[in-house]
Amino acid sequence: MEIADLIRTPLFRGVEEGAVKEILACLGAERRQFAKDQVICRAGDTVTALGLVLVGSVSIENDDFWGNRSILDRVEPGQVFAETYACVPGEPLMVSAVAAEPSEILFLTAARLLAPCAKGCTFHTLLIRNLVAISAQKNLRLSRRIFHTSAKTIRGRLLSYLSYQAALAGGGEFEIPFNRQQLADYLGVDRSALSAELGKMRREGLLETDRQHFRLLGEPL
Repeated sequence: MEIADLIRTPLFRGVEEGAVKEILACLGAERRQFAKDQVICRAGDTVTALGLVLVGSVSIENDDFWGNRSILDRVEPGQVFAETYACVPGEPLMVSAVAAEPSEILFLTAARLLAPCAKGCTFHTLLIRNLVAISAQKNLRLSRRIFHTSAKTIRGRLLSYLSYQAALAGGGEFEIPFNRQQLADYLGVDRSALSAELGKMRREGLLETDRQHFRLLGEPL
């Protein structure tokens, strides 16, 4: 991701292109690359820097004592993660961040972002405002997941999630960001049970699906 692309991200929105290099130096920016499935930060760790995804994507996951995994969020290029924990020194992570594909992450030191530096940089207030807006959007996404997983049945959870995706797409045909395992983890259900329910819904004429592509058809009973 080049500087011209960086200023189009939510965190750097409103920043002048010529100021980006100074900002990155002030915030102790560090770029790191991660292989697919490599853990970026693990539950129980403490972090001092937030991560901005430059390339690839990051899965925010929770594993219980028995190894059952739930996907809480997917962080795409231009989005940030671990910002809440980075802003609360010493607070252990409750979730893990894992590279969902080969990824490049830009780490920014939270303490340097929140506190004005000796150089008197003028961008701190702008970045803080952007960060608050990002955190609010994340709260909304987590609330949506709670809503999608509140149904007791797998079909109920699927209908809630697919209905929301259709609303986002403005129609009944759309792509979702998850494969089958990831969708099962996100909805908190068994993958084989999810696939069986999708098969049943296809046979009932409710939808058509090919991998991550969905087309909603009939009205569920």
